[in-house]
Amino acid sequence: MKAAIMGYGTIGSGVAKILFENSDVITRRVGEPIELKYVLDLRNFEGDPIQSYIVHDYKEIVNDPEIKLVVETMGGVEPAFTFVKAMLESGKHVATSNKNLVAEKGAELIAIAKENHVNFFFEASVGGGIPIIRTLLKCTTGDVIEHIYGILNGTTNYMLTKMREDGADFDDVLKEAQDKGYAEKDPTADIEGLDPARKIAILASLVAERQVDFQDIPTEGITKITPADMQYADKLGMKIKLVASMDESGDSYYARVAPFLVDKESPLYTVEDVYNAILVHGNMLGDAMFYGSGAGSLPTASAVVGDLVEMAKHVMRHVDFTWEPEKITLKDPDTQEYKYFVRSKASEAELKNVYGDGEAISGVADGEIGFVTEKMSEKDFKEKSTKADIISFIRLL
Repeated sequence: MKAAIMGYGTIGSGVAKILFENSDVITRRVGEPIELKYVLDLRNFEGDPIQSYIVHDYKEIVNDPEIKLVVETMGGVEPAFTFVKAMLESGKHVATSNKNLVAEKGAELIAIAKENHVNFFFEASVGGGIPIIRTLLKCTTGDVIEHIYGILNGTTNYMLTKMREDGADFDDVLKEAQDKGYAEKDPTADIEGLDPARKIAILASLVAERQVDFQDIPTEGITKITPADMQYADKLGMKIKLVASMDESGDSYYARVAPFLVDKESPLYTVEDVYNAILVHGNMLGDAMFYGSGAGSLPTASAVVGDLVEMAKHVMRHVDFTWEPEKITLKDPDTQEYKYFVRSKASEAELKNVYGDGEAISGVADGEIGFVTEKMSEKDFKEKSTKADIISFIRLL
């Protein structure tokens, strides 16, 4: 069975490596070899054995009837969408690791795949090598998924770990993450929470079976987190994590990406460094957590090759699942309820007068105290906070 890779970057090269080095085990599991025929890239790789596979025009792949399986690891929405759409319409199965593409065009590409009796799989688009999408589509189909809480960005989890352990400032830790290759030169998608927002939108769309637009998800990053916040969290016996969340509520869902204070009772508490974790709660399953490498060449490529093997096993039929293009209206985020940790220049008595009974924390920074409020709606918290001298706040998970 002939395959092509579109994009020979970090993940595409990992896919090629797995296809070459694990060819025997892949052949055994599929029942026949998966043989790489083309690698689409703008560049040439002179002196690299991959050069003999390189093509520069995606139509060479589209027009080759031998190619049944295609991997897209280019990133971005365009030209990836144009290329993937053409592959599906020409009767080729496609696996992608591209979260931007799936979050924005997933429902449309699934419909195109169905029309052409092929498959569009995207396990690697959320959580890298963590097998979460197939779990939701196959293993929890008898459950109502009530909550998903995920640490879905390894860069920010690494940064928060270093800030807590070393007492370092945000800017210093960001530079270190960039030097180590964990953060991009332009880290906006990571540090502002846009990357996990796309990922939780994909998971929520699969659970809701309708389109959840990531632009509709309230999203906050970690740029305002300080060493003092880490000290307060430590005094509370908690850790600060950038959490992407989805909560069922009636006929719709809440969704949010923001820094949260996570206590020791949560499985997310122990997730450190560049690792990702996804906590799923089903009404029958209860809690189940999926943990592993959320990024990187080989972990992500492993998930892509897993999709390739699945497509090869179903090369003659479409594997059906539901993600309708109809957009779901998320619940008003102002009606969701949390406890809040606030830092304030007000006194404990003044804060209790505003927020009601709560827990005060002092001895971290001069001229201020920390305070954990009672549970209240986002709307009530915002209104009450106009009456208090608030420096910053973080929600409790």
